[in-house]
Amino acid sequence: MILIGMFDSPFVRRVAVSMKLLGIEFEHRDWSVGSDFERIRQYNPLGRVPTLVQPDGEALIESSAILDFLDERAGPERALLPQSGKDRRDALRIMAVATGAAEKGVTQLYETVFRPQEKRYPPWTERCATQMHAALAELDRLVMDRSSKGGDGWLIGKRLSQADITATCVYTFLADALAINREGVVYPALAGIAARCEALPEFRAVKVEFFPPGKGG
Repeated sequence: MILIGMFDSPFVRRVAVSMKLLGIEFEHRDWSVGSDFERIRQYNPLGRVPTLVQPDGEALIESSAILDFLDERAGPERALLPQSGKDRRDALRIMAVATGAAEKGVTQLYETVFRPQEKRYPPWTERCATQMHAALAELDRLVMDRSSKGGDGWLIGKRLSQADITATCVYTFLADALAINREGVVYPALAGIAARCEALPEFRAVKVEFFPPGKGG
C-alpha cells in the first residue's frame, strides 16, 4: 500500500502511526498539497491528503475512512477504535474535538501560507483561533477527568486507542505549526498524554517535519 501525504499533517500522521501500530507495511509518498497537487490528483480527484492506495490501485480518501478500513483489516481484537458502546462513543467524541481543533489550526495556517497579506481577514482567523483553543481546552479537561477517575494513562479503556493517537497527532501539529503555548496558554494534561505517545517507537518512526512557508502540507 502507498500512503500519500506529508507527516506534518495530523490527518496523514494519525494514519501512518496507526499503520505502524497495526503492523501494516506501506510505502510513503512525501507529497505536498501545495507543490505536488497535480500528482496527488492522479489518485484523489480532490488533491487532498491522506490518500491510501491499495495494491489493486483502489484509492481510499479521508483519514476517518482509511482508519475504519485499517481497523476492519486488523480485526476486532486489534482494532484501535472500540467496536461499540460507551467507549466507542467517547472515543469518537474525543476524535471529533481533536480533528476540529486541527481543522481550525490548518485554516489559520493556510491564511499565511496561501493567502496574500492584503486579502487576509483577521476577524476570521481570530474566530478560528478561539475555536481551536476551546477544543484544546476541552481535550485537556477530558484527559484530566479520565485521570481523576483512576484512569491508567490512556483516554479510553486500558490500552492505547485511536483517541490517544488522534489527540496526540493534533496536539503535536498545533504545538509545532502554530506554537499554541507561546502566549502562556498551556494544556498540561493533554501535553502529558502526548508526551507518553510520542515516546513510543511507532510515533518516533513517523517524524514530524514542519513545512517551510509556501510549501504547503
